[in-house]
Amino acid sequence: MAVPPKTNEAFLREVDEELRRDQLTSFWTRYGKITIVAIVVALAAFGAYLFWQHQRREAAGVEGEKLQAAFDLLAANNPAAAKAPLAEIAGSGNAGYAALAKFTQGDIALQKNDLKAAAALFAGIAADTAVPQPMRDLALVRQTSAEYDTLKPQVVIDRLRGLAVAGNPWFGSAGEMVAIAYLRTGRRDLAGRMFGAMARQEQVPASLRQRAVQMAGVLGVDAVAQNEDTKAQ
Repeated sequence: MAVPPKTNEAFLREVDEELRRDQLTSFWTRYGKITIVAIVVALAAFGAYLFWQHQRREAAGVEGEKLQAAFDLLAANNPAAAKAPLAEIAGSGNAGYAALAKFTQGDIALQKNDLKAAAALFAGIAADTAVPQPMRDLALVRQTSAEYDTLKPQVVIDRLRGLAVAGNPWFGSAGEMVAIAYLRTGRRDLAGRMFGAMARQEQVPASLRQRAVQMAGVLGVDAVAQNEDTKAQ
């Protein structure tokens, strides 16, 4: 006797469902324990990640308090007492606070006229890819300033060329060193342009702009007139 079509479809559905149940039972029998372990491991990893974030926030708070305490000691003219906490923070895993501590160590070294030590500290910050780029750029400027008298002019130009451009936050300091390096290599035209560009940038600190105006004038660039034209526009 032929099986009616509807009965045939119902039978096939029932067989299909039974097959799926068998497959599921077989999978759980084979892999159930492994699955439970995987879930437990995943939950543990997630919990560990949340704990790590919490610990990192707390550690950052502690580092900030230590750095502030070191600054207070320096403000009280007690650099000897600030030496140990600064060294500890500089060696910590928090890139931002470590960089700030190293900047401070570099400034202390400059006050002692230890240019070599200061340059090494600033160079370490400039080379650290975990540090935000603006801080790395500032460290490169400070490093170059500390080493300036020992560097060949072309080294200064190559090192700071990317920062000695209008609009860059460190244009004033980098531009002045590059312009003087141009003068040392006999390229008065390039030095004049650089000083003129600095004189026209209101973002450049006033003391640097004043020197730039004077130097540009000596080199035949009328930076004062150009500056007035820029304001008028």
